[in-house]
Amino acid sequence: MKLLSTCVLACSTLMATAAVAQTAAPPQAQRLYLRSLAATCAHCHGTEGRAVAGEALVRLAGLPKDYLLTQLMAFRTGDRKATIMHQITRGYSEEQLEAVAAYFAAQQ
Repeated sequence: MKLLSTCVLACSTLMATAAVAQTAAPPQAQRLYLRSLAATCAHCHGTEGRAVAGEALVRLAGLPKDYLLTQLMAFRTGDRKATIMHQITRGYSEEQLEAVAAYFAAQQ
């Protein structure tokens, strides 16, 4: 019984430590993570969301976060039709889509 309670305590401590470490990522690591998520959009929407002016694809940099997230979620659910975005958005969690929307909104 003592071994079981020791294992439970150790697992609880480990899970709590992992949760704190995940939420307290250093700013540099968080920036790199966001840039790596956003880089997957570069092929179509340009580096850091700066699509070439006059092209058919939308410039994402500087658009409002709420607007970007609404569009990403609409692609994901199929409410907004697209050739590929509905497939791409389903590959990310809602938290990742929120992070991408915030990243592009912060770009100028």
